[in-house]
Amino acid sequence: MEPGAHESLVLRMTPASAVAKGVRYCGVLLCTFVALFSYRYVVKLGLVPSNVLANRFFDHWVVVHAGTASTALLLGILQLSGAFRQRWPGLHRACGWLYVLNCIVGGVSGVVLSTGVSSGPMAAAGFGVLGVMWVYVTVQGLLTARAKDFSQHRVWMIRSYALTFAAVTLRLYLPISQMTGIDFITAYQYIAWLAWVPNVLIAEACIRKRICAKPARGN
Repeated sequence: MEPGAHESLVLRMTPASAVAKGVRYCGVLLCTFVALFSYRYVVKLGLVPSNVLANRFFDHWVVVHAGTASTALLLGILQLSGAFRQRWPGLHRACGWLYVLNCIVGGVSGVVLSTGVSSGPMAAAGFGVLGVMWVYVTVQGLLTARAKDFSQHRVWMIRSYALTFAAVTLRLYLPISQMTGIDFITAYQYIAWLAWVPNVLIAEACIRKRICAKPARGN
């Protein structure tokens, strides 16, 4: 081993990097579980929550929304992987088209479903805005890729997946709210916003950190 190599290896294996790696693995597992579990709406297997069943557009749109949102959740895991992008660029582009298509259909169907919720206007607004923003940022990601502005493309797709990840955070908040004894309807109205607003803020913080760190690498 060359002098200093051991020290370099130790520096790379910092507690912070180990925690970040653990968080990524946990996120992948959560996304995979939520996506596969949500496909039950597509195959019509298992019980349907009463609030979902009460949606006025359940019969025609839940299958579309669950299927496309779940597929986007799974595809996004691959799309955000730098190793996947570098080793299989052609497959990355093909999966990217599928991801965009599923996000657009998922977002539009989400807006439709938001107008049929039985939990009040606050919940309807939260899910409706989520659907609109999801479509908008994903289309921006597509347009920047088409323009070969790959730096901005990555930024927009990080934002897109932060909104896609709302499928996971929604399912984390729901049981937590019930364990705390909060009335379901009251909790659901706030969760309609909490499921995605913090995701967006975290994504923006990560994007800004990444942009600010770039000049430092070049010095």
